[in-house]
Amino acid sequence: MKLFLKKLYKTMYLWAIGGLLYCLFELIFRGHTHWTMFAVGGFCFVMCGLLNEHIGWDMPLPLQMLIGCLVITGTELIAGVVLNIWLGLNIWDYSNMPLNLWGQICLPFSCLWFFLSGVAIVLDDELRYNMFGEEKPHYYFWRKK
Repeated sequence: MKLFLKKLYKTMYLWAIGGLLYCLFELIFRGHTHWTMFAVGGFCFVMCGLLNEHIGWDMPLPLQMLIGCLVITGTELIAGVVLNIWLGLNIWDYSNMPLNLWGQICLPFSCLWFFLSGVAIVLDDELRYNMFGEEKPHYYFWRKK
């Protein structure tokens, strides 16, 4: 039970950091955010951070970033369908962006998520190392030597 609570605390802490940072990111670049973006941003941050926790450090960072990009884009699509289409909250609309799907995801933002996922992966690893005493982060850009 103690181990479970420790893992839950760590996950909730990382989720809160990710949610806060994503809301700050939106405030800086869009001028506004929505409370649901705290939950979605935190979820995406935790998911990106889990990549090298479960897959291992041997995976090249660009491949982790690609997987993170796909996870974020998929989460954005699901959240967009639920929040924007089903619930009618109209939090975002990419209808005027090229290569969009139902106005909920688009290629330009997926490219942005690729780079943002790299920031999330490294930040998560640094937080895990400095706050929770986990393994020191190390990365490969192409393949393990």
